[in-house]
Amino acid sequence: MIKFVLGVIVGIVLCLFFLYFGGGTTVKKIGEGLSDTGKKMEALEGVMKKEADETLKGVKQKIFKEGKSSSKATQ
Repeated sequence: MIKFVLGVIVGIVLCLFFLYFGGGTTVKKIGEGLSDTGKKMEALEGVMKKEADETLKGVKQKIFKEGKSSSKATQ
């Protein structure tokens, strides 16, 4: 019970320090930075998916060409 009360008091004190030392502006700056990072990550993800699809198509074409040529060789 004492640990719980102590934890609540510490939580309140940390919250007050956060607000006193400009917590709102800090959160805003972090949020803006994360928003920019998210946009960059989405663009990078699109490029990676495109490259992966192109690579997969190339691999499939090579596999099917080799499969066709090897089946002709066995006949």
